[in-house]
Amino acid sequence: VAELIEKDLILIGATAIEDKLQEGVPDCIETLSRAGIKIWVLTGDKMETAINIAYACNLLNNEMKQFIISSETDAIREVEERGDQVEIARFIKEEVKKQLKKCLDEAQQYFHSVAGPKLALIIDGKCLMYALDPSLRIMLLNLSLNCSSVVCCRVSPLQKAQVTSLVKKGAHKITLSIGDGANDVSMIQAAHIGVGISGLEGMQAVMASDFAIAQFRFLKDLLLVHGRWSYIRLCKVVTYFFYKNLTFTLTQFWFTFYTGFSGQRFYDDWFQSLYNVIFTALPVIIVGLFDKDVSSSLSKRYPELYKEGIKNMFFKWRVVAIWAFFAVYQSLVFYYFVTVSSSTSQGSSGKMFGLWDVSTMAFTCVVVTVNLRLLMICNSITRWHYISVGGSIVAWFLFIFLYSGMMTPYDRQENIFWVIYVLMSTFYFYITLLLVPVAALLGDFLYLGVQRWFFPYDYQIVQEIHKDEADDSGRTDLLGIDNQLTPDEARSYALSQLPRELSKHTGFAFDSPGYESFFASQLGVYAPQKAWDVARRASMRSKPKPKPNKIN
Repeated sequence: VAELIEKDLILIGATAIEDKLQEGVPDCIETLSRAGIKIWVLTGDKMETAINIAYACNLLNNEMKQFIISSETDAIREVEERGDQVEIARFIKEEVKKQLKKCLDEAQQYFHSVAGPKLALIIDGKCLMYALDPSLRIMLLNLSLNCSSVVCCRVSPLQKAQVTSLVKKGAHKITLSIGDGANDVSMIQAAHIGVGISGLEGMQAVMASDFAIAQFRFLKDLLLVHGRWSYIRLCKVVTYFFYKNLTFTLTQFWFTFYTGFSGQRFYDDWFQSLYNVIFTALPVIIVGLFDKDVSSSLSKRYPELYKEGIKNMFFKWRVVAIWAFFAVYQSLVFYYFVTVSSSTSQGSSGKMFGLWDVSTMAFTCVVVTVNLRLLMICNSITRWHYISVGGSIVAWFLFIFLYSGMMTPYDRQENIFWVIYVLMSTFYFYITLLLVPVAALLGDFLYLGVQRWFFPYDYQIVQEIHKDEADDSGRTDLLGIDNQLTPDEARSYALSQLPRELSKHTGFAFDSPGYESFFASQLGVYAPQKAWDVARRASMRSKPKPKPNKIN
């Protein structure tokens, strides 16, 4: 149909989008590669263009062993000239199978060698269509996983999604797809995480993605800074929730051995109801929001720190087992230290302490200890940490003062009445409140010290290297303004920080608030001058205005 329509046409003009690499893309890809992230390029460009882009992005270099599987061979062209589609499909499939087997055998030899070169796979869309066949996809996946870089060129949007699903389901890897156009939507939706770039090709990719960024280089901040911080925070929040609930529950478990498993409760019902809601809730939220091990600049300076998340260093069974061990240890300290010490203690009236006195004392120690334990796992402590931890402990005392200080005719918890006032009138309460948390946290303190000194994590080594440096995690560093912007972008950013005023002019399609007189003067239209327009005009070379011709 195109051959019938496009005849004897006169070319009036053409428009196109300048499709080039954004600023900072090669540096970003190189940094992500150092972080242990494997980067695949799925593009619709032809093979020569795709290879040039991969070289420009530092994905390929001359030291790599490149496996090229292309349909542009003499044998395939010869078969295609015959026009038999069945024969073409069969022949190309056999050729792709031979190439995959040959490349895979060669890759295994390089892989087992001591100083073998890095490997790269380059495959075009026609060969990829047959390589994704169920009988060949396992071979393709094994070859691709042995390669440091993979470039797929001349691929369709559907093939992009198929390759993503192959890695996602076949290799059981966490995948992230990033694109800027409508042809990337299927790939973005097929991956675990989709990132859209709001570029010149529309907003379709952004609308279909999980995260939206303005430029590709911001992917470094998204993954190495915010992504890594979020992983560490999430691991701490989950393991701490497990620890504090196990500690609280086990103290009741030890009590059942002395009640003949009769079902007698150790804690008051309100203690159990408010433990996770009020007394230990806020501090862990603060940690999940504000905790960070190193600053954003150090996270990008040492991208290898990201590998700890890839290896799941902070959420493996060994980490959970350590938390469980100290939860058991602390629960034993809370129960037996308090019960044994209270057996010979008595109140100011001379009466011995009963069940509710002992349980209230133990619960007080639990609340104080688990909140202080949270501070020991924080890499950065702010005033919000102190406020939340101190506020949670104060909230417990305010509650018990009110709860044990009043009783109504309909109250069935008369056993709690006046308990805290009896306890606080004795020296036993204060010495127990001091010694029990210390004894409970002593094991954690020794473990954390030994671990940091003799078995440190990578981020702890970075902390020690830069412990004397000031924290540079200001807004400028988070935005990466100081070291990532080009000179033109840096000047534009500096100008954007000038005072702004809503535009009172209309009719200018590209008018910018705050610089009305500048844009107006370029069009020969008078507008009132603003004081800050001088800075804008001084930074740009004004064009000479043409003089009007005089008519005699």
